[in-house]
Amino acid sequence: MAGSGTPAPTGVDASGLRLGIVVTRWHADLTDQMLGRALAAAEACKVTDVVTAHVEGSVEIPVVAQALARRCDAVVGLGVVIRGDTAHFDYVCQAVTDGLTRVALDESTPVAHGVLTVDTLQQARDRAGFQDSPEDKGWGAVIAALDTAVTLRSVR
Repeated sequence: MAGSGTPAPTGVDASGLRLGIVVTRWHADLTDQMLGRALAAAEACKVTDVVTAHVEGSVEIPVVAQALARRCDAVVGLGVVIRGDTAHFDYVCQAVTDGLTRVALDESTPVAHGVLTVDTLQQARDRAGFQDSPEDKGWGAVIAALDTAVTLRSVR
C-alpha cells in the first residue's frame, strides 16, 4: 500500500462534467466493488453524467479509455492484475500503464490509472474499497481524474 504521503480523501465539485469509466470483467468480485466505489465518488463530486463500459481484461482498457476520452471530460480505468508464475504480469502492467498515459496525453483528457497491480489476492482486496479495506482505489481514481479535469478547465 502507498503508506505515508497518501492524500487525505477529498472531493471536488465536478458539476457538469462527464465521466467515463472502463472496468474489466476479470476478478469481477473486486472490480464490481471498485466500480461501486467509483460511482459513489462521482456522485459525491456532483457528477450526474457517467458512461460505464466493461472489457474482458486490462490490456483492453486503453483503447476503450481512448474512445471515452474523446467524449468525456475525465476517464478512469479499473481492473486487477495479480502476479502469476510467468512474465505475463509484467507485460500486462506495462501495456496498461503506457496505454493509459498515451491516451491522456494524446487526447488531452485526464485518465486515472485505477488498475491494481498486485502480488496476491489479499493485496487486491486491501485496495478495492471494501468495508475493511485500508485503501479505496476506485474512489481515489475518480477523485484524481475529476480534480485534474477541473484544474484543466481553470488553466485553459
